[in-house]
Amino acid sequence: MHSTPSFTPPARALIVGAAFVIVIAGLHLAASVVAPFLLAVFIAVIATPPLRWLTNRGWSKWAALLIVGFVLADIGSLLALISTGALDGFRESLPSYQERLTLLSNEFHVWMQRLGMEPAGIESPSMFDPAKTVAMVRSLLASVGGLFSSGVLILLTVIFILAEASSLPAKMQAAFNTTEDTDARIKLVFDSINQYMVIKSLTSLATALLVWIWLWFLGIDFAILWGILAFLFNFVPFLGSVLMAIPAVLLALVQTDIPTTLLVALGYLVINTVIGSILEPRIMGRGLGISTLAVFLSLLFWGLVLGTVGVFLSVPLTMAIKVALDSSPYTRPIAILLGPEIEDKSRPAADEGAKGPAMADRLRQISGLLQQRFQPLVQRFSDWRDSRRH
Repeated sequence: MHSTPSFTPPARALIVGAAFVIVIAGLHLAASVVAPFLLAVFIAVIATPPLRWLTNRGWSKWAALLIVGFVLADIGSLLALISTGALDGFRESLPSYQERLTLLSNEFHVWMQRLGMEPAGIESPSMFDPAKTVAMVRSLLASVGGLFSSGVLILLTVIFILAEASSLPAKMQAAFNTTEDTDARIKLVFDSINQYMVIKSLTSLATALLVWIWLWFLGIDFAILWGILAFLFNFVPFLGSVLMAIPAVLLALVQTDIPTTLLVALGYLVINTVIGSILEPRIMGRGLGISTLAVFLSLLFWGLVLGTVGVFLSVPLTMAIKVALDSSPYTRPIAILLGPEIEDKSRPAADEGAKGPAMADRLRQISGLLQQRFQPLVQRFSDWRDSRRH
């Protein structure tokens, strides 16, 4: 009999690390295929609740698929048309923006000279040259057209994924003989991703609407384009709230004056604070189940591996990987490292026990002070009432 070779822990770690590097390199090389497929999967996850709602209301499976497909196609077409039209108008307005930018640059040079600082080596930025800017906008328009053309393929992939979604658990059971625990973990992955994507989509939509209304109120050009940009960048953790504000703030500086530019920046700050820091965490509940460091590192990692799509999908991808790692005792330590901070359960009890007597003493002190302050008033009121009776 041939005995199976056993590897030492360092050798096993080396083999696992090499396999990980090979898989990541393969994903990076196949990013042009993998990224649209992953995007289609996450869009299908978002579209699953409406599809299930229609089928529960008596609609047939294919009729519900047709309705969901038409809605997704209409939304994608509307976004593409609005973005293309706004970018075309932005390209036509570039000469006037260039004149305004040149004027601001000259005023900046004069201001520096009045302060006695010679701006040596500071010239008008060549990146705002009209020819270069027009070429940049044209390439951006071409990329938007390419995204729309690939959007048709993504939409078809979403429809086929939704068509197979109901039979997928039975196929997994027949193919891999999965246990109930495995099925529960797979369901947990999809439920977590679905909750995150739906809530993030709604909060991103609210952010986009508020940004659009605020910029339209201030008279900033192409406000709807910056609203769409805010919707997309709201999916990017940490950096998205900053990146979405840069184009609109720069345009406000070129188009209007300093006070209006400050109002634009203040509006972005208030919107992102209210929705991103107050409203969204309350709706999310317990949170993402991922540490802040893991979210930031996943943003960098998936951005390098899958490009732009990886940046937008970094959080749900990491959530799925964390749940998968938690299913095995060998990889559970990695899942714990990716998870949030572990609270010390003994500390709150001790703190509450220490705070209890202190709080009671503090309340008694406050009660005594109130009695000392209001006792003369109470006595005067009693005397006045007695005098009225007599």
